[in-house]
Amino acid sequence: MAQMDYRAAIAYIIERSGYDRGFVANPFDAETVGLRRTAWLLEALGHPEARYPAVHVAGTKGKGSTAACVAAILRAAGRRVGLYTSPHLHTFRERIQLDGESIAEDAFAALTTEIAPLNARLAEAHPDWGEATAFEVATVLAFLAFARAAVDVAVVEVGLGGRLDATNVLTPAVSVITTISLDHTAILGDTLAEIAGEKGGIIKPGVPVVSSPQPEEARAVLERLAAERGSPLSLAGRDWQLAGTPERFDLRGPWGEYHDLRVALSGRHQVENAATAVAACWALRRAGLDVPEEAVRDGLAAVVWPGRLEVVAREPTVVVDGAHNVDSAGRLAEALREGFRWRRLTLVLGIARDKQVEQMLAVLVPLADRIVATASHHPRAAPPERIAAAARAAGGPALPVEEAPSVAEALRRALSDAAPDDLVCVTGSLYAVSEAREALGLAVPAAFEQELLYR
Repeated sequence: MAQMDYRAAIAYIIERSGYDRGFVANPFDAETVGLRRTAWLLEALGHPEARYPAVHVAGTKGKGSTAACVAAILRAAGRRVGLYTSPHLHTFRERIQLDGESIAEDAFAALTTEIAPLNARLAEAHPDWGEATAFEVATVLAFLAFARAAVDVAVVEVGLGGRLDATNVLTPAVSVITTISLDHTAILGDTLAEIAGEKGGIIKPGVPVVSSPQPEEARAVLERLAAERGSPLSLAGRDWQLAGTPERFDLRGPWGEYHDLRVALSGRHQVENAATAVAACWALRRAGLDVPEEAVRDGLAAVVWPGRLEVVAREPTVVVDGAHNVDSAGRLAEALREGFRWRRLTLVLGIARDKQVEQMLAVLVPLADRIVATASHHPRAAPPERIAAAARAAGGPALPVEEAPSVAEALRRALSDAAPDDLVCVTGSLYAVSEAREALGLAVPAAFEQELLYR
C-alpha cells in the first residue's frame, strides 16, 4: 500500500477506536479475541516483542508514574529505553517514547503503513475475529518501534485491567502491579479480589513479580496467583520498606539500604511508586540488567511525568492532576493538604461520565472555597451540570459553584480573581488536565487528532 503520512496514520488508528471512541481496546470483547489478534500481528512481524526484555506494569493507581520512574532509572543507567503508556496528554505519539522522546511522526506513519495490510490479512484469515482495534494496533506498533530502535529494555504499561489487555501478549522479564483499588468496576469486577484477579493476569509462570502496597483483599489474590504460577513475589512492606517524603526518603530491601533518595514528583504516594520502580529494576538483574545505586538516585531525581500533581504556574499556584476515581481523589486531597498552602482554593473539575462523580466530589469538595464545573472535549466527559449538582450536594448552599462550557473558560474564570496566595487545582481526568495545560501555553494541541477523534 502507499506510504501514509502522519495524518493518514493517526486517522487509521482512530477509525479503529472503540469504547466511546477512546483509545482503549474494546473491554467488552469476548474473552481473549483481542489477545489473539495482537499475537497474530506480532507473529506476522516476526515477534518484535521478543527481541528485548520488558517490564510490564499493571495496577489501578500509580502505574504510569511507576513506569516513568523505571524508565528514568534505566536511562540513567545508560540503557536505551522504550516506554509505552496510555492515555496521552496532547498527542498520540506520547504513548510511544524512545529515550524520553515521543516517536517521530514519520516513524509512526511508516510503521502504521507496514501494519495496516497485515491487519487486513488478519481479518481475512479470521473473519470471526475482525481487525485489530486501535489499542491493539498501537501496542503492536510500539513493540515494533522498540525492536527497530534496538532498545535495551522496554517499559510497558497496561491499558485496562491486565488479563485481557493487548499488552498481555508479553512474556516480560519482570511484572509489576501497583496499588489496586476500585475502578472500571463494570468491566473488571466490583470487588478488590475480582479486580486483583484481572490485574494479576499479567503474572507469568516463573517471571518475578513486584507489588506496591496492597489492600489485604487484593494482596491475598496476588500472593495466590504468584504461588500458583511459580513467580517469585516481592511485596512492599514485607520484602522492602520505605520511609520519608518525595524530597527525602530511605529505602531498604534486598539491594541493601538507600538513604536520602529524592523523587522529582509531588505527593507522598509517589514515594511508593518510586520504591516499586526501584524494586522492579532490582528484579531485572535476572535479565542481565544491573542497575547501580547512582542510576537509581539520578533517575528518580530527574523523572518527568506531566499532569500528575504538576505545578504549572505560581502566584497564584496552579496545579493539575489527573485524579480520575475515588481513591486517586483521596490521594490528591491528601497531597494538597500536606504539600500546599493557600488563602482560597478553587477546584476546576472535569470528570468522565462513567466515573463515580458524586463520590469523588464528596472527597474533594470539603477542601474547596469555590468550584468551577466543566467538561473536556472528550466524548466521555460528564456534563458540567452533573458535576455542579454533585458539588452543591457535597458542599452545601454556601459553596460557590458555577459551570463553564470548556476547560479553558473554566480556568480563565478561576484565575480571573485569584490572588497570588490562592491555589487553583484542575482535576478529574487527564483529558481536563491536557486542555488546561494547552490553555496555559504549555503544549500545542494536536488539533487534527482531536478533530478526528471527536467528530
